[in-house]
Amino acid sequence: MALVKTAQDYASPVRLIETTVAVNETRKRAMARKVVAACNGDVRGKTVAVLGLTFKPNTDDMRDSPAISIVQALRDAGATVKGYDPQGMEAARDVIDGLVFAESAYDCVTGADAVVIVTEWNQFRALDFDRLRELMNAPVLIDLRNIYRKDQMEKAGFSYVSIGRP
Repeated sequence: MALVKTAQDYASPVRLIETTVAVNETRKRAMARKVVAACNGDVRGKTVAVLGLTFKPNTDDMRDSPAISIVQALRDAGATVKGYDPQGMEAARDVIDGLVFAESAYDCVTGADAVVIVTEWNQFRALDFDRLRELMNAPVLIDLRNIYRKDQMEKAGFSYVSIGRP
């Protein structure tokens, strides 16, 4: 992003980089559409819990985090979006508008119609599925990092959607 901005400031074209940035942004929006599809095609009036706000685990860095675009797209589609990240809450407050910030993963999923794993924190790999299901309005889990197996989640009673797997 900084390279693109510098090139634009000096009127120097960097089409390949600009195209790559545009494709990456399109992919982030596609992930939001996947969430909407998992919610029967409509998130208006629904609450979506987003677990993981930073661009990768073990950091508070929000630069180019997919959560920013995903949260915005879900809000644009009419959802209330709650979010939680083990280290990125303060940084996220500065860059994500309209997000309801939760105190914990379980606080985040309470009353949610769907939960989305955006960042693959180890803490999210160890969630208590029974507790998760009991706290949610609907047991829908969209795993954008493929940290779970479909058979495992279906056995736990979840409607499960992942990326690039049947």
